[in-house]
Amino acid sequence: MNTGKLVFAQVMAHLPLTTFRRCVARYDGEHKVKHFTCLDQYLCMAFAQLTYRESLRDIEACLRSQAAKLYHMGFRSTVARNTLANANAVRDWRIHADFAQSLISIARKLYAEEPFGVDLSNTVYALDATTIDLCLSVFPWAPFRSTKAAVKMHTLLDLRGNIPSFIHISDGKWHEVNVFDMLVPEAGAFYIMDRGYIDFEQLHRLHQAGSFYVIRAKSNLRFQRRYSLESDRAAGIICDQIGTLTGFYSTQDYPTPLRRVRIKDDEGKTLVFLTNNIDLPARTIAELYRCRWQVELFFKWIKQHLRIKSFFGTSENAVKSQIWIAVSVYVLVAILKKRLKLSASLYEILQILSLTMFERTPLDQLLARTPPSSDLLENPNQLILFD
Repeated sequence: MNTGKLVFAQVMAHLPLTTFRRCVARYDGEHKVKHFTCLDQYLCMAFAQLTYRESLRDIEACLRSQAAKLYHMGFRSTVARNTLANANAVRDWRIHADFAQSLISIARKLYAEEPFGVDLSNTVYALDATTIDLCLSVFPWAPFRSTKAAVKMHTLLDLRGNIPSFIHISDGKWHEVNVFDMLVPEAGAFYIMDRGYIDFEQLHRLHQAGSFYVIRAKSNLRFQRRYSLESDRAAGIICDQIGTLTGFYSTQDYPTPLRRVRIKDDEGKTLVFLTNNIDLPARTIAELYRCRWQVELFFKWIKQHLRIKSFFGTSENAVKSQIWIAVSVYVLVAILKKRLKLSASLYEILQILSLTMFERTPLDQLLARTPPSSDLLENPNQLILFD
């Protein structure tokens, strides 16, 4: 007798399905669809992410081996790799992009009070991009170099909970600075960036919107000091200055004063930061930039633990659909962790889920950190094979 819901169904129960259906209707995702719905497609791809499937054939074989349980997992039709491949290639990837954004809004509310290493009440974002290498002959729509293709994943990461608040997927040639045109500055928020994002016109736009930024300066920066703030060389603060840019174009793009902080890190390396915030201590500015490393760890994490380096389709629509579904699965696991108040890391949760999709253990029991039972060791009637 079957009792309880399958683990996969328990995880998917945290999805806002009403929102998903609205996303499908917005882009007419089920036009002329008879059996294999957009929800079936999403469940297949989410299953592939959670269980580390390698190909469409792999997904089909695993799900067909558990055909009797598919209905209880939420599927309403059989799974065929050709049908799934066609759905990925044809159905608009924006369905999954909008749905992932709705999950992100839920997760950000859950992690709004999460600490991130700096005692600051403002929202802090880290902006960066990562490159996913592809084969040029297979993915000709994503040119990067003369002999290779790639897509870039531009991400604005909310450091409270490491939840991506904005993602844009482009071809490899699209420059990172162009992402500023797609961002809506948030007043009072901090934007932490590496020097690849230096565009003084865009930085001035952030300044005028009431946002703050911390960005690493380039070595050829032309800056004229007006006055200096108090510095502490013993703490690694070499200088803390207010001044203006003196380059011909930079002066036109950024006519207002800004702050330059020069520090020496623990390894003896000298770093120079630019910011429009004059109230925070110089050490806090340096700590904020150090937190930018969280976005690098985020990229490393999703590349290692989600399927975004090998793709189940070769079209642009299929690639973007898979990346957005991978992001939504990451955010879903983060929501699950917060709602169930789990102490385990996202990595541990994913590893446990990957092995238990077809079990019926309640999630809170399955994912709770409980010590292993020692009944077998304490039972005198149990034979000991090794002594």
